[in-house]
Amino acid sequence: MGLLEGKKVVVTGVLTDASLAFSVAQLALNEGADIVLTGAGRALSLTQRTARKLPREVEVLEFDVTVPEHGEAVRGHLASKWGRVDGVLHSIGFAPEVCLGEDFMAAQWDDVATAIQISAYSYKFLAEALLPLLGSGSSIVGLDFDNTGAWPAYNWMGVAKSSLESINRYLARDLGRRGIRCNLVAAGPIKTMAAKSIPGFKKFEDVWDDRAPLGWNVEDPTPVARACVALLSDLFPATTGSMIHVDGGYHATGA
Repeated sequence: MGLLEGKKVVVTGVLTDASLAFSVAQLALNEGADIVLTGAGRALSLTQRTARKLPREVEVLEFDVTVPEHGEAVRGHLASKWGRVDGVLHSIGFAPEVCLGEDFMAAQWDDVATAIQISAYSYKFLAEALLPLLGSGSSIVGLDFDNTGAWPAYNWMGVAKSSLESINRYLARDLGRRGIRCNLVAAGPIKTMAAKSIPGFKKFEDVWDDRAPLGWNVEDPTPVARACVALLSDLFPATTGSMIHVDGGYHATGA
């Protein structure tokens, strides 16, 4: 019997089969879950195409986290389809180009607001949209990149990740009384479409494997997917408000 046998799971953020969310979706299916994917805007067709590479057919729903009506529509559809949701993977992030790179001062508020809304506030919006379907024992998991320090070139996306980490703690506080768990998985760098958009990503690749006590393979999303599936399962009934590092131990080492 799989870890997620019979569970109903919503997975956001699948763009290509290199997406971390794709690996989570694939493993969730293999562990017995029923899943739906969500996509938005021009990327929706990418999600639909990539969904065909999963082990079995899954539905793809349109869900733009900047459009409140989409939340209502997805909630209504899933209420009819499943009647409940047991798990949610938040894998949504975006920042305008000016928010990344060498010049932290270049971004203006409109740019920063976009980055924070899509990359951080959307975590709360996703939880809010699906809250009527989430019961005691359900789990919300967000994909993160630990921003307890300042990274080269990450700039305002790093600020957005700090916001995400704080939102996770507050969501855990407020939703815990309903028996809903909220946790983040802080992944080491993986070669994804999102990573390619970060100037200087090679700097992360070059140093990570050398410094991580367990080593690190930027080509292998499996450890991250396993952690997400474990948190979506019933294996961690008393863990919430946490950020679980899946980075080969890099976060625990000094310079």
